[in-house]
Amino acid sequence: MTRRVVASRCLCALLVVLLVPAVAHAQASITGVVRDTSGAVLPGVTVEATSPVLIEKVRTVVSDGGGQYRLVDLRPGLYTVTFTLPGFNTFKRDGIELTGNFTASINAEMRVGELQETITVTGEAPVVDVQTLTRTQALSEEVIDAIPTGRNFTNLGVLVPGVSAQCAQACSSGGQDVGGATGDARTSLVVHGSRFRDQRIAVNGMTISGSTGT
Repeated sequence: MTRRVVASRCLCALLVVLLVPAVAHAQASITGVVRDTSGAVLPGVTVEATSPVLIEKVRTVVSDGGGQYRLVDLRPGLYTVTFTLPGFNTFKRDGIELTGNFTASINAEMRVGELQETITVTGEAPVVDVQTLTRTQALSEEVIDAIPTGRNFTNLGVLVPGVSAQCAQACSSGGQDVGGATGDARTSLVVHGSRFRDQRIAVNGMTISGSTGT
């Protein structure tokens, strides 16, 4: 086999690797423990998370021997979680809002009863993530529409406290966009003194760092 053929195959393999989308690391989760009214854990409980943001609309898992369950790789949005087990009342928790890679802790207490009876608990969504150490910040569509700024990721990123923009190359604006006047400038985000190449930019889970020059 000639060196030219080997080099060609290596180049093809490299292109295949580069074209494969990166795995989305910033995915939210819902986790918790299912118990009965006496405090005993309940294994085998069917836990369903429903949301219009899910492609399949419903994500289902079953609690393990310790009554624990975990719904992973969830897209940001509003969710309703339903717990069902034969011989117990259906338990439902709605209004759960997930953002970024936030992990919401939702525990359920089920009581013996008819399956036709459903107990719906409505409360504020968890605001403290006790599962992960990563800090995330999400901007709602209402906020983005109301603020007069550009729509580049750098224009929106600087709206988060502690985040600033830095030019990848020399620019007159210093990297900070005002009212979207700088357009699609080649700037990068820095956080608390980080380097501009430390960031990982992804759109719908696909890394776009190569296209931004960082």
